[in-house]
Amino acid sequence: MAVDEAKLNAFMGGFVHDLGAALHAATIVVGDQLGLYKALARGPSSVEALARTTETDPRYLLEWLSAQAASGYVQYDPSTKHFSLSEEQAFALAEEGSPAFIPGAFQVVAAQFKAISKIAKAMQTGLGLGWHEHDVALFHGTERFFRPGYAANLVSQWLPALDGVEDRLRAGAKVADVGCGHGASTLIMAEAYPQSHFVGFDYHEPSIAHARESARQAGVASRVSFEVATAKSFPGSGYDLVAVFDCLHDMGDPVGAASHVQKSLAPDGTWLIVEPFANDRLEDNLNPVGRIFYSASTFICTPASRSQEVGLCLGAQAGEARIREVCLQGGFTRFRRAQQTPFNLIYEARP
Repeated sequence: MAVDEAKLNAFMGGFVHDLGAALHAATIVVGDQLGLYKALARGPSSVEALARTTETDPRYLLEWLSAQAASGYVQYDPSTKHFSLSEEQAFALAEEGSPAFIPGAFQVVAAQFKAISKIAKAMQTGLGLGWHEHDVALFHGTERFFRPGYAANLVSQWLPALDGVEDRLRAGAKVADVGCGHGASTLIMAEAYPQSHFVGFDYHEPSIAHARESARQAGVASRVSFEVATAKSFPGSGYDLVAVFDCLHDMGDPVGAASHVQKSLAPDGTWLIVEPFANDRLEDNLNPVGRIFYSASTFICTPASRSQEVGLCLGAQAGEARIREVCLQGGFTRFRRAQQTPFNLIYEARP
């Protein structure tokens, strides 16, 4: 075997970076759970002072802070031996509502590691692994990871990009949010459009229970409801808007779901489809964003689809052409890309 030493060294350099990132992920989850980032965002602190504030052990805390500093997630001043967060680090790590908030993403990572043995078996047997079979960290992490992006874009960019939809929402529309999970997207829309009525559907009963409580706390329960139902069986008709956020590719029968959505819409209704950003060709997705989505798809999206009745397995990198095909096969006649972000593609489908 002829090994190019320069290429090997470059590959090993990437390995060191990736190993550090993988090990660092667990420290982020712990820091988030213990409120360490939020405490550190209040200002520079010594290890001892931060330990007292957060009721943690100073020796463990020193090791954790050192790991954060080595990873570029915390600042360290050797002259004072104080640790701190920059404005940007605090925005991403300590401000739950910020559009750059990232700790939830690492809860998803933690859930993936807990599913290793199940996925290894699935890859041998070809069987699936349902969303409900994952660790609870996945459900909470997904909400916390996706909610900032929805909060930043849904009302300000995505809904206005749909033909006539925002006017309907302001006047009073009937909206279904299918595959709503914990209801973050549903509640963002409900709070922005107080004249409209919303119902969120998800097959996962614990997520629906969580969403109902969130609606109660937000004070919108009188015009927002959540029900347990699948994308092919959710009740109701005459919807002005049906939305699916980052979940169409997870469905076993997305064409069947598309057909049911088409039948549930008012004649001039709109289907909003939000999907992970992806190009149509695999080779065009071999980049940092594609790496994230292909990895998540291996553990979460493809197994979820495979666990269902048809298991089309679109995967998280389906791309526009395949989503268009699903919509047309489901009975829609009009389809377009309405908006995009570095992480999402936003489609509009009409009957």
